[in-house]
Amino acid sequence: MEEYVYVDGKKYKRGYTTGSCAAAATKAALAMLLLKNTLDTIEISTPKGIDLKMAVDNVQIGEDYAVCSVKKDGGDDIDATHEMDIFSKVEIISEENIPQFCAAKKLDYMEVTSAKGIGKVTKKGLSVEVGRPAINPIPLDMISYEVEKVVEDADIDIEEFLKGKKLLVTIYAPEGEKIAKNTFNSNLGIEGGISIIGSSGIVEPMSDEGWKKALSAELSIKREEGKKEIILVPGNIGYEKMVNIFQTDPNSIVKMSNFIGYMLMECKRMKFKKITIAGHIGKLIKLSAGISNTHSRIADARVEIMIANLALMGASKEMLIKIESCLTTDAMVDIIKEYKMEAVFDILAQKAANRAWKYLRDGKEDIGIEVYMFSMCGELLGQGSKNI
Repeated sequence: MEEYVYVDGKKYKRGYTTGSCAAAATKAALAMLLLKNTLDTIEISTPKGIDLKMAVDNVQIGEDYAVCSVKKDGGDDIDATHEMDIFSKVEIISEENIPQFCAAKKLDYMEVTSAKGIGKVTKKGLSVEVGRPAINPIPLDMISYEVEKVVEDADIDIEEFLKGKKLLVTIYAPEGEKIAKNTFNSNLGIEGGISIIGSSGIVEPMSDEGWKKALSAELSIKREEGKKEIILVPGNIGYEKMVNIFQTDPNSIVKMSNFIGYMLMECKRMKFKKITIAGHIGKLIKLSAGISNTHSRIADARVEIMIANLALMGASKEMLIKIESCLTTDAMVDIIKEYKMEAVFDILAQKAANRAWKYLRDGKEDIGIEVYMFSMCGELLGQGSKNI
């Protein structure tokens, strides 16, 4: 693997996913079961086309089973699962002893299940059926592919070798239940542990793709539950105020972080009929100017946007100079109140609603948009709507 990538001129170390760890541990365990030899490393292929050579730990080899683990490495994009041990136990087992809830079958002679620390899916809307282990389809494909490679390299007739029995692969992570509390899993209806995930097998540093996919999955679950209206909030301020002031059902709210444009298009794809956007003015003022990713590294024009709108309202040069000196939008709020120009907040909220609706492009005619802007202390400053 090319160990490093460059993002915005900085050098970052790549990592690999829990799916790659599960596939590698399974390949090593099966190889050791067939050969009865201990392995220190194992090499796997990934969907990204990059081969990984990974260390093998915690080896146990028995007559009809083998166990080992591979340590998760997030590279420079560290998350809650970084450095946790992902185990795989591969055993030869009679069909009547196969657990009830296994992953979707990929090979006739193999079943994949989970044990301690790997979650179970409890809600519809994910790529895994309710009741099955939280092992996503691509990692499951990776596991199956590596098992087939081991069988091919060993040059054995696997059906004859098993003599009517099957291979049972059990993925587990002793620390998984504790670590899962620091992930999105509870929002996604995954209970009891972490997920085995990864669409490419590689963790690309400074990438938002995994985060976006988790948000899409959360939206999908809410749509499967029959919800036609959704509330998107950048963070805690919007969440708390919609629950506490407007008595909104928390299960109708998704924390979208900075990904306004992405989440708007996902809501459209999933055919939500009304989208409410609620949050701090520092985020939503950017939307009023057509900025669809509100991360300050990507776009920070809060002062310029505010000055432009106040100037159109006839604000004095003295006031605009004061606004220009502000480091935060909350500091601007105090000045705006001092000069009695609070009408700008409704103007900004309405422009944000207009921009959000326009961003949806074709096929948006049946979708309504509502926007609520709050201050840091939770005061409702302005609101706007489009197509409601």
